[in-house]
Amino acid sequence: MAWIVSVIVGALIGWVASLVMRSDQSMGALMNIIVGIVGAVLSRWVFGTVLGIGGAMAAGDVSILGIFWGIVGAAILIGLLRALNIVGSDDSTTIPQ
Repeated sequence: MAWIVSVIVGALIGWVASLVMRSDQSMGALMNIIVGIVGAVLSRWVFGTVLGIGGAMAAGDVSILGIFWGIVGAAILIGLLRALNIVGSDDSTTIPQ
């Protein structure tokens, strides 16, 4: 049962992060789930374990603080995926060259 909650919370985190990063149209539901779960793990490790920010250890939990830190991690992951040209942007202000 816990994996179902993980998928649902991961989907929520990935979807909100994709809206924040303006990449919602280029990411499907499966990618939102993967980015949400991996982003929460990334956030918990970077901000909680490495930097010692206590609240970040809740990343990915079913709480306001856990979802916030999960979104932060997922947004960072989307930025990394954009830098590697794996995920595009929905920003219509980019000018093709």
